[in-house]
Amino acid sequence: MQACTRKPKRKRARSSNLQQTRWTPMWFIIPSAIVMALVVLYPLLYEISLSFRNVTLMNIKSKVYPWVGFANYKDILTDGLFYSTLLRTIIWTAVNVTFHVTFGVFLALLLNRKLPGKALIRVLLILPWAVPQYIVALTWKGMFNVEYGAVNIIITKFFGASAAIPWLTDPKWSFIAAIITNIWLGVPFMMMIALGGLQSIPQELYEAANVDGATSWQKIKSITLPLLKPVMTPAIVLGIVWTFNQVNVIYIITSGAASESSQILVTQVYKKAFEYFRYGYSAAFSVIIFLILMLFSTVFIKAQKLED
Repeated sequence: MQACTRKPKRKRARSSNLQQTRWTPMWFIIPSAIVMALVVLYPLLYEISLSFRNVTLMNIKSKVYPWVGFANYKDILTDGLFYSTLLRTIIWTAVNVTFHVTFGVFLALLLNRKLPGKALIRVLLILPWAVPQYIVALTWKGMFNVEYGAVNIIITKFFGASAAIPWLTDPKWSFIAAIITNIWLGVPFMMMIALGGLQSIPQELYEAANVDGATSWQKIKSITLPLLKPVMTPAIVLGIVWTFNQVNVIYIITSGAASESSQILVTQVYKKAFEYFRYGYSAAFSVIIFLILMLFSTVFIKAQKLED
C-alpha cells in the first residue's frame, strides 16, 4: 500500500516540475515584452490614431482632435512633392547603402589579411562610427564651407579658384555633400559586420580552393560572397532602414533642409511636425514611411530566401 501511494506523488512532482520548466522561459520574456509594448507598440498605435485626426498647435493643448479619416493620407498622396521627395529618398538610400556595402566588404577583406599594425588600422577605421552623428555632420559642414572649408581648398589648389563648388548654397551640391558625409559615417558598420563574417569562414575551404588552382576572384565569388550573404543580408536591411530614416546629416548639412529640392521624406516629416506644427499630417506621413520600409524589408528578405 505504501508503494502504491508513493507513485502518484512522484508523478505529481514530475508534472509540476515540467510545468515550472515550461513557464521558466516565459518569465524571462514577459519583462522584455512589456518594455517593447510600452516603447514600440504603444507609440506606433498612438501615431496611427493621430494620423486619422487633425492635430495642430491650435488644438494640441485642449486634446480635442477632430476626426478627419483618410484626409491626411489623401493630401500626402495627391501632392506631387511627395513623389519627387520619394524618388530623391530612394536615390539617397541606394547610393549610400551601395557604397557602405562595397567599401565595407573591401576594407574587411583587407583587414582579414596579415597586415602590420592591423589593430591600429581597425581602430582608425571604426572611429567614424564611434563619433556622434551630430558632431560628424557639423565637422563635415565646416569642411564643405565654400571659402574656408578644407574640401574646396584642396579642389582649388589642384584645379584653380574657378573649380570651387558651392556645397552649402546650391541644393544639388548640398545633397551630394550630405551623401558624402553619410557614406563616411556608414562604412565602418558594414566593415565590422563583414569582418566578423569573414573570420567565421573555415580556412579549409580556401585551402581546398588553392589545391584546385582557383584564382583570388574565384575564391571570392564562390566561397567568400556566398558565405557572407547570411551575415550581410540583415545588415543591409538595417542599413537601408537607418539610411532611409536619416535626419541628422541631411538636416545639418542642408541648414535645416531649407530647400525642398534637398530633402528626403524623413526631413520633410520633421519640417511638417516641428516647423509647421501639422502633427496629424506628419503622423500620417510617418505611417506611410513605415509601410514603405516594411514592404521593402519583407520583399527583400523573401527574395534572398528564394535565391538560397
